[in-house]
Amino acid sequence: MSSLTPKKVRDNEYVINPDSSNGLKVPVKIFADEQLLSKMLTDRTISQAMNVASMPGIVSHAVVLPDGHEGYGFPVGGVAAMDANEGMISPGGVGYDINCGVRLIRTNLTAETMRPKLKELVTDLFNTIPSGVGSKGAVKLNTSQLDEVLVRGVSWAVDHGYGTKDDVNVCEESGQIKDADPNKVSDRARKRGAPQLGSLGSGNHFLEIQQVSEIHDEEAAKRMGIQKGNITVLIHCGSRGFGHQVCSDYLRISEKALQKYNINLKDRELACVPNSSEEGESYRKAMFAALNFAWSNRQMITHWTRKSFERVFKQSEADLDMKLVYDVAHNIAKVEKHKIDGKERSVVVHRKGATRAFPANRDEIPQKYRDLGQPVFIPGSMGTASWILLGQPNSMDLTFGSTAHGAGRMMSRSKARRDYTESEVKQSLSDKGIFIKALTRDGVVEETPQAYKDVDAVVNVSHDLGIATKVAKLVPIGVIKG
Repeated sequence: MSSLTPKKVRDNEYVINPDSSNGLKVPVKIFADEQLLSKMLTDRTISQAMNVASMPGIVSHAVVLPDGHEGYGFPVGGVAAMDANEGMISPGGVGYDINCGVRLIRTNLTAETMRPKLKELVTDLFNTIPSGVGSKGAVKLNTSQLDEVLVRGVSWAVDHGYGTKDDVNVCEESGQIKDADPNKVSDRARKRGAPQLGSLGSGNHFLEIQQVSEIHDEEAAKRMGIQKGNITVLIHCGSRGFGHQVCSDYLRISEKALQKYNINLKDRELACVPNSSEEGESYRKAMFAALNFAWSNRQMITHWTRKSFERVFKQSEADLDMKLVYDVAHNIAKVEKHKIDGKERSVVVHRKGATRAFPANRDEIPQKYRDLGQPVFIPGSMGTASWILLGQPNSMDLTFGSTAHGAGRMMSRSKARRDYTESEVKQSLSDKGIFIKALTRDGVVEETPQAYKDVDAVVNVSHDLGIATKVAKLVPIGVIKG
């Protein structure tokens, strides 16, 4: 058995333990079924996780979640906790799309009411919400206005008429993480970000109109206002060019600092700095600014979504009950308290393509859900289901309070472009009753459902391990892509 071969611990859990040959400081734990694991073994997912498990200051174990696949340095679908005092903070451990995340809006509309208006609604949303690679948002911000967004996040958007205080109350960190510092952000990041606020972007980002097809947890669904047969809207996007540039800037700074702090890594893409160093503090404050940018971005898209529904259905958002259910971040690093070897410790939890999945009674969960547990959203591909889950206690023991963030890619974008045509993908979606509007051919073919893992399999692993359990299944009927 090679040191790369994970050993089965029990159903859906595998481990690679440290030994003299592999240089691991902590074990790598992989949470997957056999089929998902076999896919991980065909790319660098596991070897990247082993590189992470060799980093200075890492505690307990490195995590690979069931949607895990190869990424930049860290695998996507990876979680690592570093001691807050002795450990590192790594821009690659958060990724380029800082606070790429998902939010869900519920409505009281049914599929029967939606169907006759679906094409009109999708077209209106497509024309209203800017999307695509270099897309510009619909607001023009000067430097001081952008600074305000970077510090205040969703609160800035709400104060400028994009939503209500109720929205603030159901976001991770209330949509405004403290200690963001615009002064730690480069001019280049500002130039890239300022015109893009309020835009969807490209790649795997989307806005999806869905129908609730199954309820698995009646109590949790009721608390979230989710009813079988009703229409929901899922928005998936991040910090656009702003976050990308923040990551680029601080990867360069971290690479230069490796020698200064005598840090040895198995892969330069893991470039990191001590969490408590000046460079570590600066990256955190800049990354937090990008978190707030992304939350504000999703908030503005939410506002325009509501306005589209109002226009098409000629009812107010209140009449349509278009409440925000919750908003989660996928690419993030922050200091949290976790039990390590029986003792509570402050650790920097890096979630790269991973969703926080805290159980009930954690102070970090909004008051509305605190006695229930944190809502979790796992989007599938545009031709398959998405899921609402609920964070559970096992997540604290197994995954630092985390679960998967999506289906996870299985096929490269270039292979998808070679193997599929736009008309084929659109036809297969149409056959399932799904109407799509996309800006580019690539935006359609690169995101063909066949490019992704089986989201139900990913969710089943999370559910069966008791990390985050099933609440409801959502199936797409309308999709907008950049």
